[in-house]
Amino acid sequence: MTIDPLPQADNSAQNYPLQNQNVASKSRLTPLKSNRCAKTTGWGSRLCLLSLCASLLFGMAGCAATTSGGSDSNPAGNTPPGTTIPATPSGLQASPGNAQVSLAWAAGVTATSYNVKRSTTTGGPYTKISSPTATNFTDTGLANGTAYFYVVSALNSAGESANSAQASATPANTPVDVTVTINPASTHPISPYIYGLNFYFGNTNPPPMLTMDRDGGNRWTAYHWGTNASNAGSDYIYENDNFLSSSNVPAEAVRGFIAQDQAGGMASLVTVQLQGLVSADENGPVSVTHPPDLTRFKTVVDKKSTVSATPFTLTPPTTDANVFMDEFVWALDQKLPGIFGANPAHPTFLSLDNEPELWNSTHLEVQGHNPVTSDNYITKTITLTQAIKDQFPNAVIFGPVHYGFQGIYNWQGELSATPSGTNWFPDKYLQALKTASTAYGKPLVDVYDFHWYAEDYDSNGTRILNLNGATLTDAQVQLIVQSPRNLWDPTYTDAGNSNPWIFQELGSTPINILGRLQSKINAENPGMKIAITEYESGGWNHIAGTIAQADNLGIFGAQGVFAASFWPPNGTYSYALAGFRAFRGFDGANANFGDTSLQSFSSNVQNVVVYASTDSTTPGRVVFVAINRSTAAQVTAITGQSLSGAAHLYQMTAASAQTQSTGGTPVQPVAAGTMPATGSTLTITLPALSVTTIDIR
Repeated sequence: MTIDPLPQADNSAQNYPLQNQNVASKSRLTPLKSNRCAKTTGWGSRLCLLSLCASLLFGMAGCAATTSGGSDSNPAGNTPPGTTIPATPSGLQASPGNAQVSLAWAAGVTATSYNVKRSTTTGGPYTKISSPTATNFTDTGLANGTAYFYVVSALNSAGESANSAQASATPANTPVDVTVTINPASTHPISPYIYGLNFYFGNTNPPPMLTMDRDGGNRWTAYHWGTNASNAGSDYIYENDNFLSSSNVPAEAVRGFIAQDQAGGMASLVTVQLQGLVSADENGPVSVTHPPDLTRFKTVVDKKSTVSATPFTLTPPTTDANVFMDEFVWALDQKLPGIFGANPAHPTFLSLDNEPELWNSTHLEVQGHNPVTSDNYITKTITLTQAIKDQFPNAVIFGPVHYGFQGIYNWQGELSATPSGTNWFPDKYLQALKTASTAYGKPLVDVYDFHWYAEDYDSNGTRILNLNGATLTDAQVQLIVQSPRNLWDPTYTDAGNSNPWIFQELGSTPINILGRLQSKINAENPGMKIAITEYESGGWNHIAGTIAQADNLGIFGAQGVFAASFWPPNGTYSYALAGFRAFRGFDGANANFGDTSLQSFSSNVQNVVVYASTDSTTPGRVVFVAINRSTAAQVTAITGQSLSGAAHLYQMTAASAQTQSTGGTPVQPVAAGTMPATGSTLTITLPALSVTTIDIR
């Protein structure tokens, strides 16, 4: 007969229950107190045999006379072989509230329930107040101002563990500064493509787990895919060169970009040429005395079959007078099959050139002195998008890629727009695209794309994008951290801006550019998405930049933006990139903001805003990003969403960011402990000028 081994004592416990006898924790060889050995059954008989054997070695007299359910039986009943008392609970946290204390602790692997014990004296004695099966408990009906001390033990069929380390809290009726109300009934998916950069792999210490990489900007307007030649435009003396790629392999500048993104798990946004001329050589500066110099450029043709019966080829002749756009897109798909398909893992999106309202200045070498008219631009758009979708009906196309507000509002002064009128450029564009798309049978432009560089200026007339110092005045900080509100807030009046020209051009009404644009889309071309593929908010070396960037990302998710990509400034900007880290990999590993947005309302949006999400892959998980843009701590109550578990806190403050920055590491969230999260309200004190990610699971 095989005898099960004698269960071993837990050295962390004060005593070890075996047949209602105590084995001192100091030694596992202390004899049992009982000297009886009679009529045992089941598991008790095995213990008796073990006891008899032990008596021969250590002077034990025998085995207790026991029966199941007798007064001397194991408190847990007849314990199956191999079952052990659960480990002592760890991580006990106590958080005070108004006449209550919320408790949370780490789950035990073998625990089936817990005993929560309380005392008003540190160190006890403790009185059991509850036996929950969950790893959290809220103790209510307490006296404000009184300190309470708690321990928790774990139980299963084998018995009860030792008490946990003590945690204490003093309930108080602390006034709440800001209440953020979550509406869990109002939700929408968060597009994965809002967490993007321009030139991801060209950034220093880019944030982890970003989702989209854009290959755009002035350089791509005159890109010749057959030779990889391009023109710098006004960025650098209108030079034709091989800056984008020294390879002679057609489309290599773009193929390599997409391939690198694919390997990095990101979608790509690449540029197709719409202006009409591309570089014919790599021979240096181009004269702009009488632009365009057609000896230095080739003509773009959108659809090859309109001028040639020659089939598509991966090696187009470089002596040809024309460069074909539909052939370019076809070549990319040949090199990277499926990137324009219905459901690629990491799609490639197509951008209709870049900032067309400015071509007559940024690309004087090809556009000449006369700007492209809105009518001409819309005609070009329809012709090119039809050529692309003839080949790839599932391709997702972005346009018109405005440079900023004036392009959106009146096409750089061409149109007579009025603040509340339907005479903005989007009104004209959306209606024309709707008509053309209906005739074609499917949407021609899928995403309305624009750029947004904050137009806020301090009292000296300095634009916040140029505020790159480590020390800023309070007024400068507020300009930066409040500036994202111009994207969405219908109450924000561009306060503190010494040159609020957009606000003034809109009749001194809130800018609310996303809200205005979405209203026009809903009325004139429903279903079109929105992207912001270049944006900046300043504060590159200050916690203000972190706050603004985190706010931008929260806005993109809350407002249903489809795609966004941050434009990296010159110099250092780790503080701005840290805004991404509040949403992506905020635990230093792979924890991300949720994929479903919950509507939220702040009672004081000037000071605090909270972005709320749930995770479709982990039921019950809720993630908040809480932003305090005031210079004082804010007691914030987040209410309305059912919560269960522990809130894991990750935080960025001016102090933590400065420590990281001066230490040469990227600015990123720091673990700030846990707190219980039960019921429908979480009250937390947010440090001044901070970003706190709250992961409840």
